[in-house]
Amino acid sequence: MENNYNKFLQLRKDYPDFIYRNYRIEDLETQYKIIYEFEIPKLAVFHPSIEIPKKEISSYDFFEYLVFHLGMVELISYFKCTCSPNVIIEAGYLNKEQIEWFQKLYFDGLGEFLYCNGIEIEEADLLHINCIASEKKISIPEFEGIGNIIPIGGGKDSIVSIELLREEYENNTCFIMNPKNTTLDCVKMGNYTKEKLITVRRNLDYKIIELNQQGFLNGHTPFSALLAFLTYIVAYLNKKRYIVLSNESSANEATVIGTNINHQYSKSFEFENDFNDYTKKYFGIEIQYFSLLRPLNELQIGKLFSNYKKYHPIFKSCNQGSKKEVWNWCCECPKCLFVYIILSPYLTQEELVEIFGVNIFEKKELLPTFLQLLGYSETKPFDCIGTIREVKYAVSITIYNWNKTKLPYLLAYYKEHFPLYLEDNPELDYNINHNLDNHFEEIIKKELRCDDDTRDN
Repeated sequence: MENNYNKFLQLRKDYPDFIYRNYRIEDLETQYKIIYEFEIPKLAVFHPSIEIPKKEISSYDFFEYLVFHLGMVELISYFKCTCSPNVIIEAGYLNKEQIEWFQKLYFDGLGEFLYCNGIEIEEADLLHINCIASEKKISIPEFEGIGNIIPIGGGKDSIVSIELLREEYENNTCFIMNPKNTTLDCVKMGNYTKEKLITVRRNLDYKIIELNQQGFLNGHTPFSALLAFLTYIVAYLNKKRYIVLSNESSANEATVIGTNINHQYSKSFEFENDFNDYTKKYFGIEIQYFSLLRPLNELQIGKLFSNYKKYHPIFKSCNQGSKKEVWNWCCECPKCLFVYIILSPYLTQEELVEIFGVNIFEKKELLPTFLQLLGYSETKPFDCIGTIREVKYAVSITIYNWNKTKLPYLLAYYKEHFPLYLEDNPELDYNINHNLDNHFEEIIKKELRCDDDTRDN
C-alpha cells in the first residue's frame, strides 16, 4: 500500500474541477462511434471513444440518454488521476437522487483505489457532483426484448454460463469488448458464429497513461459498472431482454478483511441490485440485468467447469497475461494461483500442468500470495478470486485426496502449519440472494443435480 494522501490533497487543490463537457455520436456506415469529452482545467482534455455495431434505433433521444449515462462511468478512469473534488456535469441532466446514486458508485467502486493509495476519506467528502445542464424530457420507447446477451471474458465463469444456456442457443448472443484470441476462441468453441457475436471497441485516451507515468494517482476502477451500462445499450439496440452475467456469490466478500472494501464491488449483488433499481426507474424498459451464477460459489463453478474439457486448452483468467501480445497464464500472480487451487479438487495434477504449463503448487515464491488467499493476512489479493473458506476447503480436500508420495511445496506447507478444513463443504452451498427468475433458477438447480455427469459435447 502506497501512502499518497499528501499527493491526493495537493492534486485536489491544484485541480479542483473535473468537467464532463459533452459527447458526440458519429453515425458511421456499420457502427456508432461515441466520443466523450472530459476536461481537467489546466491539465488535460480527454477524448475516449467506444464503437458499437450499428442497429436501427426507435428513439434516438433515448439512445443519447443511455450514451450520456455510459459517460458517467467512463469518466471515473480520468477523474481518478486528480480526484478533483468538484465534478461538473454539462453533458446531460441528473436529479438529486441520480447524483447520489453515482456518488455511491464512485466511492464504493474506488474503494480499492483509495485503500491502496493510503487515502482515508468519507463518501460525502470525496466529490461533489454539480449538474448544470437543464432537464430534458426523454421519450421512453416501446420495447419488447427476446433472448440473452452473454458477456464473455475468456475465463471459466462465462464459459459455464455459455454451457448452462446451451439449450437456449437460438436466443443467445455473445458479447465481447475489445476481443482477444482467447475470448473469440471460447465463443467459437461454444459453436457461436460471427452472426451471434457482438463486439465493441473501447479506446482509452492515452493522455491518461502519460499522466499515470508522470506520477498522477492511479489504481483500480469499477470496470464491471462500465460494462453494465455498455451491455444495457447493446441489449437495447439488439432487442434483447436479459443481460446474463457470470458473477458468483463469492464476489460479495470484502477484499480487505473487516471492511466493505471489495475489489469486485461492481460484480457484487449489491451493485447488481442498485443497477436494476436505477435502470427500472430512469430507463423504464424491460431489460433485466442479473448473474446466472449468483447462486453458486467459485468452488461449485470450478467443479462444473472441470467437466467442460474442450475449453481447458483455451480459457484464460490471468490479468497479467492478458496484457501480453499472446494471452497466457503468467503462473506468478494471485489469479493464476487461485484458479489452480479451485480446480485442483476436480482435475489431476497432470491435467492442471497441461493447462498452466507448470505445477504452481511447487512455486515457493508464491507462499505470501498463498497465505493471502487463505486469509492469513490483512487483505486478500486485489483480484477476482473466491472466498477464504472456498480456498481453505479446496486446498484441504486436495491434500486429503492426494495419492502420490510427496506433496508439492505449497500443499506441504499448509499441511504442516494448518489443520485440514473439511467439515464445512462449500460445494453444498446455495445462495438464495439472486435475481434469477424461475426459468433461470431451474437451469442452475438442474445442473447441480447432475453435476457429476460428463458434458464434454
